[in-house]
Amino acid sequence: MAAQRMLHIASAHSGSPRWLSIQRRQIAEHIKVPHLRWGSVALIDAAHAAQFDRAIEQKGPEAGKLNHLAVEISQEAAEEDLLMFLAPDAFPIADPMPVIERALTEAPLVAVRRSENDDEPQPHPCFCVTTVGAWRRLAGDWSDGYPFSAPGLGRVTDLGANLLRRLELTSTPWVALQRTNGTPFDPLHFAVYGGIVYFHDAAEIGRVHRLSEPRPLGLERLAPLGGAARRLEQRRRYAWERSLLRRSTRDSEEIFRGIAAGGSGWLELIGHHAGASHPAG
Repeated sequence: MAAQRMLHIASAHSGSPRWLSIQRRQIAEHIKVPHLRWGSVALIDAAHAAQFDRAIEQKGPEAGKLNHLAVEISQEAAEEDLLMFLAPDAFPIADPMPVIERALTEAPLVAVRRSENDDEPQPHPCFCVTTVGAWRRLAGDWSDGYPFSAPGLGRVTDLGANLLRRLELTSTPWVALQRTNGTPFDPLHFAVYGGIVYFHDAAEIGRVHRLSEPRPLGLERLAPLGGAARRLEQRRRYAWERSLLRRSTRDSEEIFRGIAAGGSGWLELIGHHAGASHPAG
């Protein structure tokens, strides 16, 4: 990477400050190139905004915040500067620059692809790097809207779907970072991608979880039981969701305690082994 090229890191935190100091610590430890941290704190004590180099006031959904941060960055940054999107509960666990530099020689954008989430095809904003100029030329947009096929659930949309469509319409290639850790905890959460970035993403139900949702009993077809059957199905679904979220929250807290304590011992817990070979995508 050219010496004069700055890395701009965009992250929008909301609701809790618990990841702010962890993310700052991990960035300081693993990213040694010149960089500026851009971000916002919504529903968090405004004093925490001092942890960013550039603090931007924001409201609204995540996609809009990330799009807004990119606009703000583009007013200051050079075309060749690097633009990194990073989820609030995501951070580097190794120097990401070799993987980023190699990927950007192959395509103008590198990002996580969460194919473990029912074969999700789009770039995910938990970790994405491009240049300011490439993002502007793409008219980059993290919004949902454009539908794609999920093998188990039909046509769906999600964060990054509109960016996927922009890449398709402009025939722009991108490098996908795949999950590189196994885990005894969850098929979606507590993930390492490309061996360089961790994404916690706990206490949420993803599409891959919905594939194991209890199937309807079919009792609503019996006319005398129609209303009661619907209530039973609703209670079964809610019970399944509560059980899943309780387990996810318990595992999340265990892993978070390890992360907050510092060091790298927690990585063994989630099935990541330092020194293993991790392809870019």
